[in-house]
Amino acid sequence: MSAKKILMITGDFTEDYETMVPFQTLLAMGHSVDAVCPGKKAGESVATCIHDFEGDQTYSEKRGHNFTLNATFADIDATSYDALVIPGGRAPEYLRLDADVLAAVKHFMEAGKPVAAVCHGAQILTAARVIEGRTVSAYPACRPEVEMAGATYADIAIDSAVTDGNLVTAPAWPAHPAWLSQFNSVLSADATRAAA
Repeated sequence: MSAKKILMITGDFTEDYETMVPFQTLLAMGHSVDAVCPGKKAGESVATCIHDFEGDQTYSEKRGHNFTLNATFADIDATSYDALVIPGGRAPEYLRLDADVLAAVKHFMEAGKPVAAVCHGAQILTAARVIEGRTVSAYPACRPEVEMAGATYADIAIDSAVTDGNLVTAPAWPAHPAWLSQFNSVLSADATRAAA
């Protein structure tokens, strides 16, 4: 498969694993990944948080690393990218209020380009109104939003993922092996379609 140009939209208090692991994995696979955050420039960083599952009724949260952005959100042109990654954490809660973020997400979904969202990343998909009629996984607390957006919520194990056409979603970081594997399959299929 030829290398893809991938956009990652992230922000402050993005989930640490859900940002760093896909970013580094996709780079290791030979793709280029531009990690951006509205209002920030290349070389600046976003704070991450670590969400863990420790037997409480919901996840716990701890401060994570600083994640350095390698591109400037104001400079991106969504049409120049082949695919999109949306990490979870608390960042999607405020990123979904940004009209430019929503416009970029709409471009990827309407163009049928590969999109991967994990955990609370579904909040951006629901705000962009791009998942009606789709099957979507997300952190279980996002189920009402997914269903109100007209999608079928995929009630799957925390380490599983689901693919619906160009869209790959998962409930949380324990799903990375399944989520990234399925996203790689969608990227490969997209490359095959583009070459045909």
